[in-house]
Amino acid sequence: MIKRPETNSVLSPATYALRAGVSAAAVAIAAMAGPAFAQTTPAQPVDGAQIDSASGNQEVILDQIADEGDIIVTGTLLRGVAPVGTNVVSVNREDILKTGAASANDLLANIPQVGNFGTVPVGTGSFALPIVRPNIRNLAAAGGSSTLVLLNGHRMVGAGVLQTTVDPSVLPPEVIDRVEVVPDGGSAIYGSDAIGGVINFITRNRFNGLAANIRYGFADNYQTIDGSLTAGKDWGSGSLLVTYAYAWHDNIQNRDRDYTNADHSGRGGQDFRSQVCSPGNVIDNPLNPLSGVPILSFLPGNIPYAMPGLVRGAVNKCDTNANSDFYPREERHTVFASLTQHLSDHVEFSATAYWSRRDTTTLTQQPGITGLIWGPSIFGPLGPINPYFHGVSLSPVQSVSISFDDVFGPTVTSKSRFDSYGVTPSFKFDLGHNWQLRTEANFGRSDNLVLDNTINTTAATNALAGLTKDTALNPYNLKETNAAVLAAIRDFQNYGHAVQELAEARVVLDGSLARLPGGDIRLAIGGEYHYENLRSQISQSPRGDLSNSIRSFSSRNVKSAFAELLIPIFGADNAVAGLRQLNLSGSIRHDGYSDQGGSTNPKVGVTWKPVDQLTIRGNYGTSFHAPSLADTTSTSDSRAQILLFSPFRAGGSPTAELGRPTIVLAGGNPALKPETAHTWSAGFDWKPTIAPGLVVSATYYNVNFKDAIQVPPFTSPIFFSNPGYKSFYTLNPTLQQSLAAVGSLPLNGAPSIQSLYALGGPYVLIDARRNNIGAIKVSGIDFNVNYLRPTGFGSINLGVSGTYTLSRKNQAVKGDPFSDELKNGTGRLALVANAGGTIGDFTALAKLNYRDGYPILGLPTQSRISSFTTVDLFFSYALPDKGALKGTMLTLNVDNVFDRDPPYSDTLAGYANGSTLGRLVSVGLRKKF
Repeated sequence: MIKRPETNSVLSPATYALRAGVSAAAVAIAAMAGPAFAQTTPAQPVDGAQIDSASGNQEVILDQIADEGDIIVTGTLLRGVAPVGTNVVSVNREDILKTGAASANDLLANIPQVGNFGTVPVGTGSFALPIVRPNIRNLAAAGGSSTLVLLNGHRMVGAGVLQTTVDPSVLPPEVIDRVEVVPDGGSAIYGSDAIGGVINFITRNRFNGLAANIRYGFADNYQTIDGSLTAGKDWGSGSLLVTYAYAWHDNIQNRDRDYTNADHSGRGGQDFRSQVCSPGNVIDNPLNPLSGVPILSFLPGNIPYAMPGLVRGAVNKCDTNANSDFYPREERHTVFASLTQHLSDHVEFSATAYWSRRDTTTLTQQPGITGLIWGPSIFGPLGPINPYFHGVSLSPVQSVSISFDDVFGPTVTSKSRFDSYGVTPSFKFDLGHNWQLRTEANFGRSDNLVLDNTINTTAATNALAGLTKDTALNPYNLKETNAAVLAAIRDFQNYGHAVQELAEARVVLDGSLARLPGGDIRLAIGGEYHYENLRSQISQSPRGDLSNSIRSFSSRNVKSAFAELLIPIFGADNAVAGLRQLNLSGSIRHDGYSDQGGSTNPKVGVTWKPVDQLTIRGNYGTSFHAPSLADTTSTSDSRAQILLFSPFRAGGSPTAELGRPTIVLAGGNPALKPETAHTWSAGFDWKPTIAPGLVVSATYYNVNFKDAIQVPPFTSPIFFSNPGYKSFYTLNPTLQQSLAAVGSLPLNGAPSIQSLYALGGPYVLIDARRNNIGAIKVSGIDFNVNYLRPTGFGSINLGVSGTYTLSRKNQAVKGDPFSDELKNGTGRLALVANAGGTIGDFTALAKLNYRDGYPILGLPTQSRISSFTTVDLFFSYALPDKGALKGTMLTLNVDNVFDRDPPYSDTLAGYANGSTLGRLVSVGLRKKF
């Protein structure tokens, strides 16, 4: 029988959560996810006025499973059991509140196993990757995500124009009851993407009353505000919950943070400032890039002059990132709803739905150009004579480098909007004898618009060659240029619009096959159908002109079948010394793609309790990531780019080869195949009876990741010297080879392939599309030590958790030896340590976040990036529970208390190994009516 909750009772919000996720193949099994093992033991609830359910540690979750048999834990298809052999890291609702996170991305940045731990997740709103892509173990390369993101066990629709990755920011923390991270391969349960692991957001679904909260935060040159309103009704046989959430934050420009300064010479580093400035620079009689000597070799050449006075030998330099956003402005609206209803003792209906809008406004530095300008010559016209030409010698040619700050302002404003929604209805049917049938549907849609404003560099270059003052650009004084010429240069936009959709249906049957002395043999079987599409349009033209835009539509369907078996060898009824519990499990899933073929992935697990206080666990499985539609059949960014010279050449090639064309194939690749991995882990959980409240856990993990999707490094000299890349280029291609390779791809930079052969043909044909190239082998230890001790005044809580990398080796291309990334660019240790407690209605918590430093190669002035440590504080106080103050709580968060800057890096960015907004102080008010 499906258990009905008592009126006004408080259940785990994930118990009946089958909610609005949105799409993607593995949605199937994911929808069953609910509460799981919490690796972190929570302190006492800090928001009793508003938190109607508190997640807990492993024992609490197991108690919930025993009391509410419908719970489905992340990592398994079976009701009422924990995933066998699997480590699950959990962040409960109380901990979510303590983080002060304003978005789900901020929340994930508090988990050491997630790649953006210790950073400020930035969704740029750009074409390429407008979202923050969660990445467990940092396995993902250029081609997509190796981490599966779920919402109540269902996939979510992707976001972006050139990507289909899920955007976690659609979920405000207020609707989240718990986040469960399974840092193990999960394709045997969930299908594609679960190579590094699974992140499952479990939302609230039962609430009585009305609750509101608001919070304001500030840092140097920065403000943020967020709030929500939740209304709910629980009538015993069902419930309805609706939440509206709003969040806004200001932008931070690079000039607002000293550590982003481009000039590092004061620290013994390099000067990364540009010469494309306002005022700009002139090079008189510049070097010919083909010969390396001045264009007019019989005259003195390559002499700099600084504008506006054209001072000989002087050079203007400027920080071209100073006015660009370090953290763009963002505004988010979200509506979330959850409905459950018992239609009878044997049938339950539930549905969840959400709608989200994110508006991002990004400031970038005003662009500029570098180009040639010609004037009159005693030898007669040698080039198009610009009427504004200002000679400084006998040379009639100059190279000018200018920014358009003086006429267009110091910044360019670009806007993007990302809308998405999802609806997930489901039915549960109690078939008797502990068997249940679940039928679930899932639909999601996103609408993504990017308006990236910039300048028309072609128009600017042409204007440098203008012959009259009506058509020419005056680089010495831009304000004297004809307004129509400036308007044509300014009127340019990179336009991108994409709609992504998914639709799914899934059926799962699970129950008990037979009874053993150790417990019931449990079986779950099911099937799923998944459909997704991507419709995109891209244009690079004057604003509003879409006449030459590239449109693309691609779709796929996936048919999946899956099963999971649990065999309890020893349990409570037949436990003996050394075998208090022994569970074995096996799961398998087959996914058949309409465009990628099939993939079958098994997984086996074991959990063994030699004594009641010690659990030993392990698992082994295979996983895969199917290339996304954006990476394969979508043609919106697929093209053959023609360069009329060859900057990328093999070592030893004659200088004259620089003047020959290059053909670069770019964008998606229909020939991509799935990324694959073999994963295994083994670990223990120890809860000594001599120290009640102490939990010690450790897990060894091992991932062998192959066929990583990457772009070949064609800009690096290693591209031609490493034999492994030989299949990605053709030197001196014939016309037939070039025509066959380009095929029907759009051609940019030349009228035809044939035209390139008029003067001898291209030097090289490069396949720079996304390809299956590399491999990664990584192993390490996840650990957690936590101590919760009730006291006469409340409680104290001490803990440390994190991950330590034992080995990380990368193979750039098949056939290459593996390189040790721990010797170049990867730190070993990431951890969070906390100390806190409660005294009556007052709660305090101090948290230390640590990212290990690492060696770095290739920087001439630096051999190591330092570690990064920040300290955060949280305080809350529940006001007296009476009168108008009843149900009211005050909160205070201070992130990065000591205002630490991220570690210095002698690169253009100026920093590495973490990021921060500075010292951020947030004050909040929470109220339940």
